[in-house]
Amino acid sequence: MMNDRISITMLEDGIADVRMTRVDKMNALDSAQWAALVEAVETLKAMSALRVVVLSGEGRAFCAGLDLSSMQSDREPGGSSAGGSLADRTHGIANNAQYAAWGWRELPVPVIAAVHGVAFGAGSQIMAAADIRIVHPDTRIAIMEMKWGLVPDVAGMPLWRTQVADDVLREMIYTNREFNGVEAKEMGFATHVSDNPHAHAMELARVIANKNPHAIRGAKRLCNLMGDATDAELLQAESDEQVLVIRKPNQMEAVMASMEKRKPNFAE
Repeated sequence: MMNDRISITMLEDGIADVRMTRVDKMNALDSAQWAALVEAVETLKAMSALRVVVLSGEGRAFCAGLDLSSMQSDREPGGSSAGGSLADRTHGIANNAQYAAWGWRELPVPVIAAVHGVAFGAGSQIMAAADIRIVHPDTRIAIMEMKWGLVPDVAGMPLWRTQVADDVLREMIYTNREFNGVEAKEMGFATHVSDNPHAHAMELARVIANKNPHAIRGAKRLCNLMGDATDAELLQAESDEQVLVIRKPNQMEAVMASMEKRKPNFAE
């Protein structure tokens, strides 16, 4: 898939290299960019051989957040620049704007964000949707909404709650203070700091792509439960997921490949 906003390039071992390509606007979000993100998620969901996604932005930035110049001054109260009403659940539990971020969490495979330049506002929330977030040390990040008298509303709240300490998150929201990649790592917004985030992300993607794909998908489902499941629900989910993979062909192949020190050959 490729249009003037998003490109998806499939690499070997089921790795999808996904890039926001609105370079002239630092990948800022207008209605077309919101729609392209949603379309990309739906396209990836339909790929049965997909094993891992690397999400990045081309040009000078990951995503500069909302394109203010695209906002319609006469938009109805409660409307969204992403289209539709903020109150409408257009994609399961999410509205259209939320799904541009939340959709990456719903993908059945791990998503690695490679972040550079800026990740402001909605860009910081799309970054938060990734399972693993690798940022350049000089990346400028901010939960920007309070600057415009708004609250975060692009799925950041359910995503950040498992990443950032409550008091730290509150401060960053209330003040919209800008911070860099090094600080992001210290606070929990980022997983790794790297001088070459995309190369680092691709290296990690290749490691993940060569694990049992059924176990990886099960592990992501378990990780997604940790935010709100009870202990009992998580214990049951562990057992349920293990039953799906243990002693199955891919699990046995993982064992044999490890013992024989070779690349595994997994079935999809």
